Amino acid sequence: MAYTRITAAEGAAMIKDGDYVALGGFTPNGVPKAVFRELSKRALALHDAGKPFQIGILTGASSLQSVEGDMANAHAIKFRAPFSTNKDFRTHTNLEEIDYEDMHLGHMAERLRHGFYGELDWAIIEVSDIEEGPSLCKAYLTSSGGIAVTIARLAKNVILEFNHFHSTEAKLLHDCYEPGECGFARQPIPIIHVGDKVGNNYIEIDPRKIVGIVDCNIPEEARAFKPLTDTTLQMGHNVAEFLVGDLRAGRIPPQFLPLQSGVGATGNAVLQALGQDPEIPHFEVYSEVIQDAAIDLLRKGVITNASATAMTVTNETLQDIYQNMRFFKQHITIRQSEIANSPEVIRRLGVIALNTAIECDIYGNENSSHICGAKLMNGIGGSCDYERNGYISIFTTPSTAKDGKISAIVPMCSHVDSTEHDVDVIITEQGIADLRGKGPLRRAHEIIEHCAHPDYRPLLRDYLKIADKGHEPQSMRAALAFHDTFLRKGDMRLTDFSEYLK
Repeated sequence: MAYTRITAAEGAAMIKDGDYVALGGFTPNGVPKAVFRELSKRALALHDAGKPFQIGILTGASSLQSVEGDMANAHAIKFRAPFSTNKDFRTHTNLEEIDYEDMHLGHMAERLRHGFYGELDWAIIEVSDIEEGPSLCKAYLTSSGGIAVTIARLAKNVILEFNHFHSTEAKLLHDCYEPGECGFARQPIPIIHVGDKVGNNYIEIDPRKIVGIVDCNIPEEARAFKPLTDTTLQMGHNVAEFLVGDLRAGRIPPQFLPLQSGVGATGNAVLQALGQDPEIPHFEVYSEVIQDAAIDLLRKGVITNASATAMTVTNETLQDIYQNMRFFKQHITIRQSEIANSPEVIRRLGVIALNTAIECDIYGNENSSHICGAKLMNGIGGSCDYERNGYISIFTTPSTAKDGKISAIVPMCSHVDSTEHDVDVIITEQGIADLRGKGPLRRAHEIIEHCAHPDYRPLLRDYLKIADKGHEPQSMRAALAFHDTFLRKGDMRLTDFSEYLK
C-alpha cells in the first residue's frame, strides 16, 4: 500500500481555523517543520483577506521559530501548551494575545488521553523512516520522542514529515512506550536501569488516519547555547564540590547516581566540571535532553549511558552521532517524555535533579518561569517532574543579573514554581546552600550567607530584622520590595525598606 505524498502547502491547506494540532518532537529537535512554514504564510494571507485563522498548538516541550514563533507573529495561536522558550511567542503571550498553559511536561500525554484539551484534530510527526503497511504503519522518529506515540493514536488525522536530513538509523536509538490507563490497566514501568528499553523502536499508526506524507530535507533549527563564562564554570565546580561531599559522606552510593541536567550553558558547565573531577566516578544520565557536552563525555567514557527525550545538539553533532551509530546505539536511549519525566522511574533510579532558576527566595522557594511576577520568561518545563521526585533536588542560578541590578536571591519570589518543600540545595557562583534538615530561619541564613551576592547580603539581613515574627518571618509590606524597587528605579540595590514600613 502506497501512502499519498503531498506538499507541505497542501498539508497546511487542510488545517482549519479552530483546529487543535499536536506535534512530535521535544525542544527544537525532532519537531516537524515543513507544514508549519507554510501554515504561518497561510495564516497571514487569510488575515489579510479579513478571514479568521487561529489554532491550538500542543507539543511535548518547547518547539521552534517555524512553529510557535512565526505563528505567534501571524497572530494565529489561540491556545498553546505545555512549554515555550521562543522570544516571539513570549512577546505575544505577555501582550495577552495567547492563552498559554504552562504545564509539567511529564503530564502532557496523559492530559491528552483524558481529553483535557478536547478532541485532537491533527498530529504532525517528523519521521526518519516509514514502513507502509495496509493495516499498520510503522513510523520511526528522528532526534526526539516527545508525545508522538500518544498523538499518533488520538488524532483524527495524521501528517508525516519524512525528513531526509536524518539518518534512517535514528530508529536504533528510540524506545517508544505508552503506559496503560490509571487503575487496573496501568502496570509499573519496567525500567530498572538507565539504558533499559521496554517498548518498540517505532510508533504504530492506523494508515486510514494518514492523510499524507510530506518529503523534505530540513536541518534542525538547532540552538547555539551561550558559551561558558567564569560564572557558569564556577557554578559547575560548586555543583561538583557538593556532590563530591555527599559522595564522601555516603549520602550518594559509591557507584554514584544518574544525573538530570537542564538545558543550557549551566547544564553543560556542570557536566564539564563533573567530567574533570577525579573523585566523581563514571556516571549515567537520565534526563530530558542530551546536549553536546554529554555526547563528548559519552565518547570519553565518563558518561556510560544516557537516556533522554531529545538529542538537543547542534546539527554537526547530530550528524556525527548518525555516522557513529554502532557506538551510540549502545549508550543512548530516546524515550517519550511521559517516560523520561515519569515520577515512578525518576524516584526508582534515584536521579539527582539539577535545574536552573530565575530567582530563589530566602526560604528556598523557586521561580523559573516569570519575571517580576507578571511577565512570562519560558515556563516550568520538566523541572518540577524531576525536582519533586529526585533523590536530591538542586537549583542553580547566577547570584545577580543585569550587571548586578537584579538579585537572584530575594526576600520572596514574585512567582513560585517549586516550593521550599521540594528544593534541597541552591547553588550560585557564590557558593552552596544545603537546605536539607533545616527549618525556615536556618535556611534563610544559609541562603543569604552562601548564595546571595555580597552587594545584597546586608539588604537581605535587614529584611529578616523587619519581618514579622513567626515560623517563617515575612513582612507583607516589604516582601516584594526588591521587585518593586527594580520596576521603579531600575536597580534592586536601591531598595529602602523604610519606604514600605510607613
